[in-house]
Amino acid sequence: MNNKVCNITFGGIGGQGVLKASEIMGWAAVYAGYHVKKSEVHGMAQRGGSVESHVRFGRTIYSPLVAEGCTDYLVSFHRDEHDRLSVFLKPGGIDLIEHLDDANKAIESPRYLNTFLVGVLSAKLDIKKDCWMKAIKTVFRKEFVAANKKVFLDGWRLGQK
Repeated sequence: MNNKVCNITFGGIGGQGVLKASEIMGWAAVYAGYHVKKSEVHGMAQRGGSVESHVRFGRTIYSPLVAEGCTDYLVSFHRDEHDRLSVFLKPGGIDLIEHLDDANKAIESPRYLNTFLVGVLSAKLDIKKDCWMKAIKTVFRKEFVAANKKVFLDGWRLGQK
């Protein structure tokens, strides 16, 4: 484990699984031995409202919020929310918006968009695959684990390209 703090901002609209994606990310980092802080920002309390989540992990983390201009990885599940959240991305940060169209084509149901894009993100991070698999098992109910692992691995393969 290095001393670097990794900042990730997830964003989308209600019902897209933004919070579930940040849960997977947080658990994977915990299982990899990192200290993790997570924050959730809900918009309207209904489907379709803005939702964002910040995940920070490293050796020691004091605050759960990522400051504007400090996000290492921006993961957007909706183009309109991407425009709003792009102020968080730091110069040289990685924006995964280019994978949104590929993700929507690759998944059989919109309910898997979050897991697919977390798979893409995982290919960019130094967290072992077994930590991700354990995180998926932790976050999802038993009957959804196998399908989400498959979708995650499809995203991971895309992220490797």
